Amino acid sequence: MERADAARNRARILEAAAELFAARSPQDVTMDDIAKAAGVGRGTLYRRYPDRASIAVALLDAHESALQEKLLRGDPPLGPGAPPAERLAAFYAAMVELLENHAHLVLGAEVGRTRFETGAYGFWRVHVRSLLVAAGTPDPDALVDTLLAPLAPDVYRYQRTDRALTPDQITGALTRLTRVLDVRTC
Repeated sequence: MERADAARNRARILEAAAELFAARSPQDVTMDDIAKAAGVGRGTLYRRYPDRASIAVALLDAHESALQEKLLRGDPPLGPGAPPAERLAAFYAAMVELLENHAHLVLGAEVGRTRFETGAYGFWRVHVRSLLVAAGTPDPDALVDTLLAPLAPDVYRYQRTDRALTPDQITGALTRLTRVLDVRTC
């Protein structure tokens, strides 16, 4: 059971970090910035969160958990009951929405290779692989990361910022990708 003062400090840290990450790039936010904004000592901050990425992961957890629940138990096509290609398109749309709303957090949590080591990426990987298996796709392990690559937060940010694509354009392109690949025969 978390002590009341520890819970207050955790909430202050997460609130301060969320505000800082929303105001500027998470890569430009230091642990000192977060400690100062939260009104806690550096020791208090580092005892709970060893780095900036762990704070971003904590902030993302609720959003990713909600999406995971919809994938497992939600209504089709996002949840079970729809054909694999439709579920993949719905997953892409849900991920674009998550990235649109929380890309700054995902960029703070998934730096370089750490993207592949997060629990959320592991979940997304298992989900997409299960769709490929359900569709009878040969060698699904060779394709799963390729299908997840367009959802990398730096790719999404590049498309939104540098290429000026809208979330609808990105979702549409990803939906077309599921049709072009025809998940049943990949």
